[in-house]
Amino acid sequence: MVKPLPLSLRKKVALELWRHREQNMLQEHPLQQLFWECTLRCNLRCRHCGSDCTQKSEQLDMPKEDFLRVLDSIAAKTDPHQVFVIISGGEPLMRDDLEACCAAIHAKGFPWGMVTNGLFLTRDRFVNLLKAGMGSLTISLDGLEDDHNWMRGNPHSFQKVDYVLSMLAKMPQLMSDVVTCVTRRNYSKLPEIRQYLLSKGVPRWRIFTVFPVGRAATDPELRLSDEEFRSVFEFIRTTRKEKQIHLEYGCEGFLGNYEGEVRDHLYTCQAGITIGSVLVDGSISACTSIRSDYHQGNIYRDDFMDVWEHRFQPYRNHDWMRTGECHDCTLFRYCQGNGMHLRDSEGHLLLCHVHRLSSG
Repeated sequence: MVKPLPLSLRKKVALELWRHREQNMLQEHPLQQLFWECTLRCNLRCRHCGSDCTQKSEQLDMPKEDFLRVLDSIAAKTDPHQVFVIISGGEPLMRDDLEACCAAIHAKGFPWGMVTNGLFLTRDRFVNLLKAGMGSLTISLDGLEDDHNWMRGNPHSFQKVDYVLSMLAKMPQLMSDVVTCVTRRNYSKLPEIRQYLLSKGVPRWRIFTVFPVGRAATDPELRLSDEEFRSVFEFIRTTRKEKQIHLEYGCEGFLGNYEGEVRDHLYTCQAGITIGSVLVDGSISACTSIRSDYHQGNIYRDDFMDVWEHRFQPYRNHDWMRTGECHDCTLFRYCQGNGMHLRDSEGHLLLCHVHRLSSG
């Protein structure tokens, strides 16, 4: 196994200060973001989908009244204005009652935003969502037309994203960003994607790389080589220095000496610390990227805030992760075993970013 490259002294000092801050946050664990997986239905069949969503799902959509009761539980214990609700799926726009759901969330004092593929986002729905209090919108773009449509499995997907970006350009007050999954097929075209986003007036861009969960676990066309993987971070670092578009890498892993250079903050997995979720079946979890069963309860039998305050131990104490390649790793102090979404149901690490970067 390749040993991780040693950290520079400057990085160690920064990471020690960051670690102290994170330990304080861990003790307080204030709920700041709440994901609502409102449906598992989706109008696309993306090659990299971690949830393996389909047009029809055996799991029914969660009734909005059930989720609103969760918000009542939260509002009884904390200021709702300090908890940002992120509506995800599946594809949220598959729900005909989405606008009513969002308006009800807003009426209870919770700010909210949405993650979408954009395919069903008409101008009328966009306006109605704004009226319902939408505070942010994240849309996925996985390349220029051919590459994006290949990834999404729909010949009209890119055209629709382009339309949504044009609408967003007229609403600069709305917090929005574009998320791109970098694969073997599109990584060499990142400069072209950047230029396209600049031409559309996109202010914020977020990049992530494939992790082996869901459909992506069995698709070799998606996985970057170690050299390609490293080149993604060089691209991000260069783009950030140019300051034409605000680009950062997703929060999914500890990056060794790239820490502090490709994100606005140093690495942290906030799942179960400041981030919680309610899944479509009622399961109480954290970040919705976590597909393994690390559920801590269920809203149909547990009070959400009681679970938040008294459970979530696997998220808040990572000592159980010190096995396998993490057992004697010198960087565990800062990495803490990498993101929770990179652990399988038996606790094994699926991907170590530092080892990939050291190999590349």
